[in-house]
Amino acid sequence: MHPADSPAHSSDPEDFNLKDTNPKLGERWPSGGAYGGRGWMNGERYASTFDLVEQMSYLYVRVVKAKDLPPSSITASCDPYVEVKLGNYRGRTRHFEKKMNPEWNQVFAFSKERMQSLVLEVFVKDKEMVGRDDYLGRVVFDLNEVPTRVPPDSPLAPQWYRLEDRRGEGKVRGGIMLAVWMGTQADEAFPEAWHSDAASVHGEGALNIRSKVYVSPKLWYLRVNVIEAQDVVSNDRGRFPEVFVKAQVGNQVLRTKIHPTKTASPLWNEDLVFVVAEPFEEMLFLTVEDRVTPLKDDVLGKITLPLDIFEKRLDHRPVHSRWFNLEKFGFGVLEADRRRDLQFSSRIHLRVCLEGGYHVLDESTMYISDQRPTARQLWKQPVGILEVGILGAQGLLPMKMKDGRGSTDAYCAAKYGQKWVRTRTIVDTFNPKWNEQYTWEVYDPCTVITLGVFDNCHLGGGEKPNTANAARDSRIGKVRIRLSTLEAYRIYTHSYPLLVLHPHGVKKMGELQLAVRFTTLSLANMIYVYGHPLLPKMHYLHPFTVNQVDSLRYQAMNIVAARLGRAEPPLRKEVVEYMLDVDSHMWSMRRSKANFFRIMSLISGLFTMSHWFVDIRQWRNPITSVLVHILFLILIWYPELILPTLFLYMFLIGLWNYRLRPRHPSHMDTKLSWAEAVHPDELDEEFDTFPTSKSHDIVRMRYDRLRGVAGRIQTVVGDIATQGERVQSLLSWRDPRATSLFIVFCLFAAVVLYVTPFRAVALVAGLYYLRHPRFRSKLPSVPSNFFKRLTARTDSLL
Repeated sequence: MHPADSPAHSSDPEDFNLKDTNPKLGERWPSGGAYGGRGWMNGERYASTFDLVEQMSYLYVRVVKAKDLPPSSITASCDPYVEVKLGNYRGRTRHFEKKMNPEWNQVFAFSKERMQSLVLEVFVKDKEMVGRDDYLGRVVFDLNEVPTRVPPDSPLAPQWYRLEDRRGEGKVRGGIMLAVWMGTQADEAFPEAWHSDAASVHGEGALNIRSKVYVSPKLWYLRVNVIEAQDVVSNDRGRFPEVFVKAQVGNQVLRTKIHPTKTASPLWNEDLVFVVAEPFEEMLFLTVEDRVTPLKDDVLGKITLPLDIFEKRLDHRPVHSRWFNLEKFGFGVLEADRRRDLQFSSRIHLRVCLEGGYHVLDESTMYISDQRPTARQLWKQPVGILEVGILGAQGLLPMKMKDGRGSTDAYCAAKYGQKWVRTRTIVDTFNPKWNEQYTWEVYDPCTVITLGVFDNCHLGGGEKPNTANAARDSRIGKVRIRLSTLEAYRIYTHSYPLLVLHPHGVKKMGELQLAVRFTTLSLANMIYVYGHPLLPKMHYLHPFTVNQVDSLRYQAMNIVAARLGRAEPPLRKEVVEYMLDVDSHMWSMRRSKANFFRIMSLISGLFTMSHWFVDIRQWRNPITSVLVHILFLILIWYPELILPTLFLYMFLIGLWNYRLRPRHPSHMDTKLSWAEAVHPDELDEEFDTFPTSKSHDIVRMRYDRLRGVAGRIQTVVGDIATQGERVQSLLSWRDPRATSLFIVFCLFAAVVLYVTPFRAVALVAGLYYLRHPRFRSKLPSVPSNFFKRLTARTDSLL
């Protein structure tokens, strides 16, 4: 175990950089790495390979079944199980009660690197309720005689073996069907096998260590257009109702506005949008309610509709509207009363559809990994293939205590598009080696793949996920890679720092070693994508408001987390929320500073250009000033050269910067994130709950600090508004003398420019602006003085 203060975990900023690695990728793979992998594709067009990971050799033992096992002399039956032993490693199958011909069909995998013996023993035993289990027989294999299987060869056929006695001196009754072979992690038996490096995990915990591929549920936007209602009668017959409609799908509740006039036939024509997932499990529950008092609403009618009756719309063409009869709330106990009530029931007019032309956002648009619409028939052809080899991690910190010492049971999760992957959990090590490779189809290169490393806290089994003290998988770190920054066909092998922000500062939790390759399929499709809208066209024809996008994204994330949490093994809610950046919208002083300085870094180029131009005007470098004057005269004499010169200049800059291009993908930058110089109280505020759980004094102090920051922003915004209002006042006659002077100047300038060639005017103006400092006054210019004297609306502010 590495101590927490070891040099491997120091907070030196140089230790936060990306590092090149030289893993032995595919060097020892037979047939040049031509393996059939576990890629998840929409067809069999592309074969996944295992050439981005290092080879890991395993001894595989498949225990299929047994026959003719001898019964116990006491119970006259047999409760058999199989124990596979290699050195100090022991794996056991489940046991069957009173079964003489059991079938297990379980696979055991022993890492070749940890083999402690050259003899494999397979024991068949009879489980006893009390005392020691009975020995039924065994089979012994010499590992030097075990064959090697190389996929895509067919699986090795299991064979029957007669059981031997304990000393190996003779045969006993019974046989067992086994298959034993040497293979690699490319073997199809690898994901479901029992692994020797996880021998300490039993029960339900064994299910939580396996590698799995998950698919996000298919999400739809459900648009409920509430048009109108008829014959809505208040419970109080002496008044007209103040009506609104409340719609509910699962945990999502939306309502229309209250109709402005009291009437029995209200008209709303409002859209209510929900997120639903296939297969549709929820119902659309609508109620028409009457606002009696601000604290009391009466339900006047209700209706429940299944989601699969609604039309799936692929474009902006409207669907047909329908009338639905409302059931009177709390009425209809007797069937005769129900029939009589339905003859005079209220009605509601709806236009409901499932939107297939939108992409349902479940992640931040800044780190989006998929932009395809919901309807599959609207998908385009893929433009590339993304292959990621998850090699391992180095120098992870201990995340929990086990047997009085620090321990980490790490696994890696990756998310791109609708496909989630999860590697197997490597138990009790700070340097896990996964060496698993996965493949994704790429439909847009301007997307991001997210990989996260977590500590598995569910290896004991028996945890209750819905309790308040339920175990949660701990975050170790996260890595994002934007595909557009990757060169095609190049393999990127780097070690990415796993940086996590804690309440006491930024901390390096270890390093994640990856091998990434992006392969383009069609240059023409790639060029087309770069000119295509980022999202499907429905987002632009009928856009959602900013508040709607945030709310719908939150609902979509909850649905994805709930559905993936029901898989076996589950991809838990805390993992999904961390990968989807659930808290990215929360206020953070640190992030606000980082964004402010990002803006300043963009404007700094303009400031640098203006300072250079001031140096030209001040003639600090006479040669440069003369050259600028010559260039200015050439452009005045040949104005048609201005745009070609500008584009040629940018072309040459691009060529010059090619040799300085980034050689590695971008990674988490602590300086850009403003994480190195952040104040401890600002971090404490960032990790505070919402609503806050701090004391009133701390909240008051933070509120005063926020008021100070907002006051400075308010001043800057006011200055910008003042300059704009001064421009408007030039012709508004708010200052009659200033406006008179300005329009007289405009008339004089129009006459002069009409009779004077533009080239001559530009020449005189340019030379006057670039004149030598000897001919320039230090006082502000006349136009500047005139502009600063113009009026603004600040006098009218309270």
